[in-house]
Amino acid sequence: MVSMISGHPSCDVFIVGGGPAGLAAAIALRQRGADVLVADALRPPIDKPCGEGLMPESHRALIQLGVHLEPHHGAEFTGITFASDQARVSADFPSGSGIGVRRTTLHRLLLDRASALGVRFSWNAPVVLNAHQPASVAGESLAYRWLIGADGTASRVRTWADLDSAHLRSRRFGFRAHYRICPRTTESESRHVEVHWGPLGQAYITPIGPEEICVSAMTRQEGVRLNQILAAIPTLRDRLRNATAISAERGALTLTRRLRRVTRDNIALIGDASGSVDAITGEGLVLGFRQALLLADSLAAGNLTLYASRHAATLTLPQRMASVLLVLDRRPGLRNRTLRALAARPSLFRALLAVHVGELALPTFLLRHGPEFGTLLLAPQLAA
Repeated sequence: MVSMISGHPSCDVFIVGGGPAGLAAAIALRQRGADVLVADALRPPIDKPCGEGLMPESHRALIQLGVHLEPHHGAEFTGITFASDQARVSADFPSGSGIGVRRTTLHRLLLDRASALGVRFSWNAPVVLNAHQPASVAGESLAYRWLIGADGTASRVRTWADLDSAHLRSRRFGFRAHYRICPRTTESESRHVEVHWGPLGQAYITPIGPEEICVSAMTRQEGVRLNQILAAIPTLRDRLRNATAISAERGALTLTRRLRRVTRDNIALIGDASGSVDAITGEGLVLGFRQALLLADSLAAGNLTLYASRHAATLTLPQRMASVLLVLDRRPGLRNRTLRALAARPSLFRALLAVHVGELALPTFLLRHGPEFGTLLLAPQLAA
């Protein structure tokens, strides 16, 4: 794709950040023939608090990257369930299935694929970014043609490249822990990712193994922790009473943020460094995979024009869905009416899920179902 740069050390593409987005970019670019170096201050496997559920489109994107998730890597789920103290509604995906997989397992699979392709790595190697100077790694200057910032929501590359200008739409606190539960509970309840709405926030349950679940929660309230969110949702409190915690609770911020620009000169941002959606959407990882494939297409043409022009589109639908879900989070009355309406017409929830996973266009949904959905929301018998 691009010729080697003279001098040593050097690479075609220098990726700062070795998480899933950075590794996906490395794989996509290496598949196009680029010489790629990935640097990270940590050593693998790199973990991060997240819901650990990969939607069907993630499967398809990973296959394009040559990464194949097998049943033994996690636990399959076939749809989504929304539940509150007043209603419960479920739907299967229109096609395909998702898989719950430990973040560390996913990282290992991506790393194995990148290594097999010949991607080079510099682990436990801080990257130094000084104003008006090229980046250096492990104290050594590096020659590169392109630099990719894949260093997360607090991206130092983004600040260094003067790309921090952004619109922050939401900021919440997220938590994650893993539990071992009895097999019969797993068999009866593991076919869907479950999103439970409570007074302090949402908790969602993702199967990740025959007897393991990932429990994640999000809240707008500073100082609230995972156990408090779960305790305020009776069905989850009772369900987890006899479960065994098998990992420590971890927390992180979850943001919905759109940047004004994601490229400058020979620098591009990817993954959470380039904008993000609230974790309740379950779209964080697949966004990084989509952007990695788009970035590879762009650099195959020898510039960042394609990536710069199409990056925003990767965030549009997930951020719209995040906005809707966050409105429901802030307005319990509307949330209860909405869930009761969807429970009364499960076909509407199936259609909304199809929109969420990109298999039904939002304008098409509004044309087909908008009047019916609006009538249900306003119906006095449902609003009572």
